[in-house]
Amino acid sequence: MDKSTGNIIQRRLLRSFGHSIQGLLATFKEEEAFRVEVLLALLLVPLGLYLGETGVAKALLAGSVCLVLIVEIVNSAVESVVDRFGTEYHELSGRAKDQGSAAVFLALFLVLLVWGTVLWPGII
Repeated sequence: MDKSTGNIIQRRLLRSFGHSIQGLLATFKEEEAFRVEVLLALLLVPLGLYLGETGVAKALLAGSVCLVLIVEIVNSAVESVVDRFGTEYHELSGRAKDQGSAAVFLALFLVLLVWGTVLWPGII
């Protein structure tokens, strides 16, 4: 790889990183649920890393919490796109928002399932 190609890749990576930070900040600013989940993640991720007895357990505990944040961002993106096209009710718009909400619900359920089975084996 020549120097020019390396510079192009670096610029693209920096631009992509900037867009990612903008997305995180916008979600944090606009979505109360995301702010609550970030606060919980700040508590639960370190706790999961501490309580997990193996690398896999640590990854499952912390990763399940991080997955909630990821799904919440995707849900917020869906809501933003739907709202961009209007605030009047449409069946498909409602369905899209409900499906995004369901995805967050399942991610939260996964946290309970993972934490329960990892920290209390035999619970299920």
